[in-house]
Amino acid sequence: MAQPTTVTDATFKDEVLDASVPVLVDFWAAWCAPCKMIAPIVEELAGEYEGRIKVAKIDIDANPLSPGQFGVMSIPTLLLFRGGKPEQRIVGYQPKASLRSKLESVLAA
Repeated sequence: MAQPTTVTDATFKDEVLDASVPVLVDFWAAWCAPCKMIAPIVEELAGEYEGRIKVAKIDIDANPLSPGQFGVMSIPTLLLFRGGKPEQRIVGYQPKASLRSKLESVLAA
């Protein structure tokens, strides 16, 4: 089963912006309780959407440039990128069904 890819400020362009498939990026931090709650859901989605969506995680404390570049003001924030541009922004904890619905709406477009 696919696992989320860990990205950094240095690898963000190659792993996310230049990806050939849509990329769901989880902006998180170790001290964030809602981030810990959503992490298992993000991991499940990585497996369920393997081949259709790439799932990545970026620690905002260790990598402050990428969150700043995309206006991430609170965490968890999930951004779905397609063609190097953010198409969907999900802020805060959301149940799996809600996340899946938002992913499907972007994939269907």
